[in-house]
Amino acid sequence: MRVTIFGINLILDPVAFKLDFTIPWTDIRINFPVYWYGILIAVGFIGALVYAYIRAKKFGLDIDRVIDVVLVATPLAVLGARTYYVLFDPNGQISSVGEFFGLGGSGIAGLAIYGGIIGAVIGGCIMAKIRKVKILDLLDLASIGFLIGQGVGRWGNFFNQEAFGSLTGSDWWGMTSENTVDVVGRGLVHPCFLYESIWCLAGAVLLHFLSNKRRFSGQIALYYCVWYGFGRTIIESFRTDSLMFFGFRVSQVLSVLICVAGIVGLVVIGRRKKTAVTDTTYESMFVDELADETAEEELGEEEPDEEVTETEE
Repeated sequence: MRVTIFGINLILDPVAFKLDFTIPWTDIRINFPVYWYGILIAVGFIGALVYAYIRAKKFGLDIDRVIDVVLVATPLAVLGARTYYVLFDPNGQISSVGEFFGLGGSGIAGLAIYGGIIGAVIGGCIMAKIRKVKILDLLDLASIGFLIGQGVGRWGNFFNQEAFGSLTGSDWWGMTSENTVDVVGRGLVHPCFLYESIWCLAGAVLLHFLSNKRRFSGQIALYYCVWYGFGRTIIESFRTDSLMFFGFRVSQVLSVLICVAGIVGLVVIGRRKKTAVTDTTYESMFVDELADETAEEELGEEEPDEEVTETEE
């Protein structure tokens, strides 16, 4: 499809290439399209995994055990992303289990990042408990990985020409394509995928440096909640394809709740840490000396009695 973004004209094909061949010694023919969306999600995932491999020791984690957690959390993340989308998609009519998993078609159509995060966290925490991995430290490390994966993966929406916003009202700011015209009308629309990509990658850099000075386990995960929750709340307000529930944008409401929870967590724990440092019991540095002086005085009072006794004898 023809796409124009910030005055640059492009021709995009959601399909990167096709696997088209016949399995040797059989009549089975494989004709499977590989989409840019899937490739970019994979690249983001690998980027997050590489970061985790490099930084695991900094968080006090054993990378081998972290990989074990990832192997379980990844399929549950996909399951969570698909379930979240199906539950809140007003047009989603799933008639079979095969359709839910994208079997018999061009693959799974419809994934939601929040569902993926929820699935990954639940599966990851369960496996972390089994493999005896410190959950809060793992969440700190995973938070930066999430931002890397989200920042790269959002470009898959660009190739699919989805996750865009309303009209910008500008003659140069925004993008347009066949999809945007069909949904919004003629004119430039907000490139929401770009907004979120930049926000996530900037957050990954910021949290990386903050992680070098974290004061407690779970701090970076709370920063993630505040950073991503706040950004997604704003960006979601521009989108035209938000999942709705009783007239509310589901992801926007969830973003607000996550952001507020993160702020509350940082404030509460921060105050406790401050109280633990300042509210200490005072112990005089002269206690031992006073005790010694008192003991000497007591001995001094007894000594005359002993001398008198000796004199009497």
